[in-house]
Amino acid sequence: MARLAELSAVLIIAAAVLEGLWRSVRIFARRDHAPDEVKESLRLQLGRWLAISLEFLLAADILLTAIAPTWDDIGKLGAIAFIRTALNYFLQKEIEAYERHHGGSARTD
Repeated sequence: MARLAELSAVLIIAAAVLEGLWRSVRIFARRDHAPDEVKESLRLQLGRWLAISLEFLLAADILLTAIAPTWDDIGKLGAIAFIRTALNYFLQKEIEAYERHHGGSARTD
């Protein structure tokens, strides 16, 4: 199960990168320069996918640590969980601030 969660995270990241790259190319291809809010929206959309992948990776770490953990394993899991939770927290705050300021979803097409 842990390996499946890790593979899921890799697939999500790969899809997010491809989507972000495609949208970036479309933005650069426009003759009129895209406003900063379009670029920011793209960045936040990529960040959302990365946050989801972090959740899968955390699940994998929990599963791996659940099998006969040592104190060292528990400490590493705690550090990883803290870092990933902090990243998700601050990303979510950024998304909420963007949506409050611009109204609606932080999605670009």
